[in-house]
Amino acid sequence: MWRLRKGAHPVLTDGGGAILNEHTGRWTYLTPTASAAVMLLLASNTEAQAVDRFAERYFLPPGQAAADVHAVAAALIDQGLAADRPEPARRTRCRGRS
Repeated sequence: MWRLRKGAHPVLTDGGGAILNEHTGRWTYLTPTASAAVMLLLASNTEAQAVDRFAERYFLPPGQAAADVHAVAAALIDQGLAADRPEPARRTRCRGRS
């Protein structure tokens, strides 16, 4: 399942969007179609499902939709804003009082 990483805060609309990386304080701005791809990726169980919905929305051939959605996903993964697999759980220590 594709998802944004902890500390990445999206502001997404059909008119475009942005994702704030709270670790760097930088915004990544998205075109309207990139924003739609991110919304579909977040709402889908798989990237393939997001591709199908993207192709339907923009009347694209499946190959073009797959390339477009994958390009958006890969760019956000490369920037450290998204992950295509769950992040490992953080280990916490419970310290008892002696």
